[in-house]
Amino acid sequence: MNDVLTTSIGEWQLANPVMVASGTFGYGLEYTDLMDISRLGAISVKGISLNPRLGNPPPRVCETPCGMLNAIGLANVGYDVFVNEKLPELRERGAVVIVNTYGTSTEEFAELARRFDQADGVAALEVNISCPNVKSGGMHFGADPAAAAAVTAAVRQATSLPVIVKLSPEAPDLRAVAQAVQGAGADALSLINTIRGMSINVRTRTPRIGPVFGGLSGPAIRPIALRMVYEIYQVVDIPLIGIGGITCFRDALEFFLAGATAIQVGTANFKNPLTAIEIIDQLHEYCIANQINPSALTGQIQISSPNE
Repeated sequence: MNDVLTTSIGEWQLANPVMVASGTFGYGLEYTDLMDISRLGAISVKGISLNPRLGNPPPRVCETPCGMLNAIGLANVGYDVFVNEKLPELRERGAVVIVNTYGTSTEEFAELARRFDQADGVAALEVNISCPNVKSGGMHFGADPAAAAAVTAAVRQATSLPVIVKLSPEAPDLRAVAQAVQGAGADALSLINTIRGMSINVRTRTPRIGPVFGGLSGPAIRPIALRMVYEIYQVVDIPLIGIGGITCFRDALEFFLAGATAIQVGTANFKNPLTAIEIIDQLHEYCIANQINPSALTGQIQISSPNE
């Protein structure tokens, strides 16, 4: 059914351009009672570190208008448990797996890349240099072009897998980071990660999130994410994966027109776990009706000249 949706990210080919975003879909197995996860273009699994992480103390999630705040802190089972217990079942179910990796140093990112390079069932790596909810690593790399490039180069040297680098919207110069990462060997960029925000319980006068700040996601950030995809599309030559408040296929079309080759559904999964599947079906109908492949839409926004 999805031949019309076939999408290429560099030399990597996907059945369709609709993925689910890391941190919003668990390890993918949590959703197997609700859908055939092999229908998804790819699953970017919960961020994986070398060793298990407990993450931040609760409360870690709260709702906000048109979105949510989270400060999970990259809690995860660690490399060994993921590879030995999660990955085999994902492989058996035919899921296309992107492993989102998290390290506190360039060496840790490189070591994860070396290990996952040998793991059967991993389609690509998504290098998380943009998480705002950790004390080390994450955004500390993604805010600086040189640091971001160093991590990317180390990962690129350590693996033959496609390397996707996930960018932070809070980088002082996101274009410089994107160009540095491209120059260091990234195959694609995913953007954006969450934006730091906060919420206060006026009754108790305390933050609704334990660490005070959390990452804002959902439709509230979609216009910002769309703008950043458009801006980065102007300055790099590698594919972009758009993330930020996507809830329906029309949102996906906006990201394609702005410059994305593929998209990831995130916060919408909490409201409707079938969002990504519905987008795939609606996108399929749209492409058949218009005799077009989604890739033909990439960057095709029409902007009038100021003199017109």
